[in-house]
Amino acid sequence: MKFAVIKTGGKQYLVEAGTVLKVEKLPELEEGTKVVFNEVLLMGDDKGITIGTPFIDKASIEATHEGNGRNKKVTVIRYKSKTRQMKKKGHKQHFSKVKIGEIK
Repeated sequence: MKFAVIKTGGKQYLVEAGTVLKVEKLPELEEGTKVVFNEVLLMGDDKGITIGTPFIDKASIEATHEGNGRNKKVTVIRYKSKTRQMKKKGHKQHFSKVKIGEIK
């Protein structure tokens, strides 16, 4: 069983073949387009683990783009007691859904 840790969108994800991830929104891509992640931090299998410094040379992860979307709304409320001050804001983060294919 191969696994890897990749970096995309300022975050790190532990992936295996067949994993479906919600990552930070990728540039406008059509559904079914191949995506390649080259920033591989760590790879492992039954034989051992390879750690990059900071990335592993010649390592890549292939994935298929399955569409874009928006997460649930996150509501932020700031309240100050005794002064009748309250501010309410909402935010919906965009994401891209990808299915991990081959780990090279």
